[in-house]
Formats: sequence, C-alpha cells, structure tokens
Amino acid sequence: MIPADRAQTISTVSLGLKQNWRQFSLLVLINAFVGGMVGIERTVVPLIGAEDFHIESATLITSFIVSFGLVKAFANLVSGQLADRWGRKHVLVIGWLIGLPVPFMIIGAPNWGWIIAANVLLGLSQGFAWSMTVIMKIDLVGPKSRGLAVGLNEFAGYFAVGATAFLTGYLASQYGLRPVPIYLGVFYAVAGTLLSTLVVRDTRHHVELEAKGAAQDASPLSFREVFLLTSCKDRNLFAASQAGLVNNLNDGMSWGIFPLFFTGLGLGVERIGIIKAIYPMVWGITQVVTGPLSDRWGRKGLIVGGMWVQAGGLILTAVSSEFSGWMVASVLLGLGTAMVYPSLIAAVSDAAHPSWRARSLSVYRFWRDLGYAIGALSAGLIADRFGFAAAICAIGALTFVSGCVVAVVMTDDNRRMARRP
Repeated sequence: MIPADRAQTISTVSLGLKQNWRQFSLLVLINAFVGGMVGIERTVVPLIGAEDFHIESATLITSFIVSFGLVKAFANLVSGQLADRWGRKHVLVIGWLIGLPVPFMIIGAPNWGWIIAANVLLGLSQGFAWSMTVIMKIDLVGPKSRGLAVGLNEFAGYFAVGATAFLTGYLASQYGLRPVPIYLGVFYAVAGTLLSTLVVRDTRHHVELEAKGAAQDASPLSFREVFLLTSCKDRNLFAASQAGLVNNLNDGMSWGIFPLFFTGLGLGVERIGIIKAIYPMVWGITQVVTGPLSDRWGRKGLIVGGMWVQAGGLILTAVSSEFSGWMVASVLLGLGTAMVYPSLIAAVSDAAHPSWRARSLSVYRFWRDLGYAIGALSAGLIADRFGFAAAICAIGALTFVSGCVVAVVMTDDNRRMARRP
C-alpha cells in the first residue's frame, strides 16, 4: 500500500521521453562525463606502463584493467540494491565522489601500484554512476522506449570514451603521456559531481508509477532469487548475461592489448589514438539507431549479428598489417558493439518486473563487466605466451561462439515483464 502523500506525488509524474526530456537530457550529459573518465585511460595508460614504468609483461600492464573490471562488476552487483534502498540519485552522487581522486592519482603516480589503485576507485565510480544513469533513463521513459533510452545513454557514454581517447592521444603526442592528457579527467570529475549533486532529481516515483500499472504479480523477490534468475534460470536473462560478459571481455582485451600491439608494429601514439577512438565513437553514435531498432525489430537478431560482426572486426585486426585495415576493423568493432549493447540492456529490462528490474540489471552488469577482468587477464596471458595477434584471434573466436549461444537460447518475444518463477 502506497502512502497517501506518495500516491499524490506519483500522480504528478508521467512516463515518457517527451514528458521527461529535461532530466533525460541532463542524464545524457552526465553519462558523457562518466564515459570520459574511462576515455582518459584508453590510449595513454597502457603506454604509461610500457614507457614510463618500463613494464614488459602484457599481463602486468593489463592488471589495471583487471582491477577496474573486478571492482566495477561487484559495484554493479550492489548498485541495484543500494538504488532501491537509498534512491538512484544518492548512489549516482556517491559514484562521482569516489571517482574524484582518479585523475590526480594517475597524474602523480610514482609507480604502477598507484595506477592499479586509481582503477579500483574508477571501477567503483563507474559501477555506481554509469549504472544509475542507465536505470534512471529507463525509469523515466517507461516500457515503450527502453531501447531508445539505452541507446541514447550508451551513445553519450561511449562517444565520450572515443572522443577522449582521440584527444588524449593527440595531447600525448604534443605534450607527453602525463599530465596534460589527464587534465580532461579533472574536468569530467568536477562537472559530473556538481551536476549530479545540484541538478539531478531522483526517479523513484516513476518506478512506483510503472509498477502500479504493471499487469503481473509484483511479489517481492529476494536478491538471491533475482541473482539466480538473471544468471541462469531465465533463458533470456542467461543469454544476455553471457553475451554481455563476452562483449566486455573483448573490450577489455582491446583496451589493454591494442595499444601495445600497434606500438609493436610501429604506430605512433597519435595514430593509435585515432584507431582507439574510432571503435567507441562508432559504437556510441550508431547506438542512437540500433537502440530504437531493437524496440521495433526485437533484441535477438541484433545481438547475434552484433557478436558476429565484432568477431569479424577482431580477426581483421589481427591479420591486417596496414593502418587502413585496422581502421576498417575498428569500424566493425564499433558497429557490432552498437548492435549488441543497447539490445542486451533492453532485453534484460523486458524480462524484469519494475519492482526488481534495478537488481536484475545490476546482476547483468556484474557479469558483463566481469568480462573486463577476464578479457584483460586472459589476453595478457595468451599474449605473453603466443603473441598479441594470437590473443586477439582467440578472443574473436570466443565472441563468435557467444553469438551462437544467443541464437540457440534466447527467445525474442520482447516481454515487458518477467514471470516470477
């Protein structure tokens, strides 16, 4: 039973992008700053390990991604619980406060341990802040436009990743790897914290409005039930979770291995920055199209096709020996990921009742971002033993297999609510 004062508040809110465009646009901007915090690392941090600290082991260099991925995965896992308990805005602000020291730690790092520690904080920050921007947008638009909401959110985040990767590569070529390129992160952290604290409004009343109108039983599920349902008991949620894990597994590999791979083949930091920028920028821009398409065409086809396009891009990266080939491969990686990313989040949202959707999304994002750690670690080990090209090809093959799993397991009925098991 909803108290009378809260019921009155709920009656004053409405669902939809048009009705909530101001808050939605603000959250798009904030997620661009969230993405930019990752973008400051995409080009220069692996090179800081190799050039500033003279680390020769690919496994050791990619350890900063392992720390980031592990912490972000577990932050995602608890973010839904905290959002339901404390409210979305509070968790968003906490995420930004945790991320504030990160660029300063990278700038002043006297050894590689500081970089790893900075990425522990970055993982926590991303797990809370990015999760909340996604969940809050889904809360605002309601069930009819989830793909569009996720597409716009991920567009902002990953376009900012790519643009920042390009800018840091250019600045590094002009001024060195530190500190100038990392000043971008200082701006993102301060701006994101201020906007989240002073301007963002919570969306809990939008959730209550949608739950009130849901046709199905909203009996509460325990976190254990939601975890099992999302991880393995529901076939659509399982298919999405494993595909998300493999998607970020290949992204974690590209984050750590690509700069080292291209450096070994004679590319300078500015051209590496261009290649590293194309992938997330294409990923970000085309999600504006693929997100709404998943609302119209369904999730499954885009997910399967996207995983296979990613696999093709990875194999092309490994076998090419020219800049033009790597650019085409980066476009394929970006396009494939754009087909997959918003479709997966929307598919999880389809299968989750509003009363436990935040927790289900947090479990999905736990498995997805665990892929960063698994991808970076496995690619580093393979690269140290067999070379960078072998590591890239192995991850490409795994990505293709993951697409096959979705093709066999997922049922593409775009359910708007999940049944309780």
